[in-house]
Amino acid sequence: MQPPETTTGSRQIFQGHVVTLRVDTIALPGGRTGTREVVEHSPSVTVLPVDDQGNVLLERQYRRPVGEWILEVPAGGMNEGETPEEAARRELLEETGYAASKLERLASFYMSPGFCTELMHAFLATGLTAGKATPEEDEFIQVEAVPLSRALEMVSSGEIRDAKTIAVLLLAEKRLNKAT
Repeated sequence: MQPPETTTGSRQIFQGHVVTLRVDTIALPGGRTGTREVVEHSPSVTVLPVDDQGNVLLERQYRRPVGEWILEVPAGGMNEGETPEEAARRELLEETGYAASKLERLASFYMSPGFCTELMHAFLATGLTAGKATPEEDEFIQVEAVPLSRALEMVSSGEIRDAKTIAVLLLAEKRLNKAT
């Protein structure tokens, strides 16, 4: 299927450490033109770690853009040349201190395709071994073990409002309930 618009020009507005913002000029059917603001973001990963007791390991982090402490799954950007699996293992270890003997791909999804290029790869991590977390200098992470059923209740009640966390919990629910 042909897209209804084509890019006729593009200019970069901002380049930061995490994102780049560009404005594309587009040609639309019927001779009309328009613009699209696009946030360029590298691919990323997210991991749902599940311990031997069936608890999901979530992180509580303060998120400046929304001004709240958010309960979420470990996640982060992929480094140049890194596979999604390698990035998932690295992020899990850095942020929680856990290594996984089994890493299972759940899905890949766009975070906000109306304006952002970020494609996130989601994984389920089991067979966890505790180690030492090494979060980045500006990350203040508190790891919390929560029973899966409680985490799903927290989604329904609005206590968990992070989209990637909601998606990964729902993607993993059937798989995890089969195993018990």
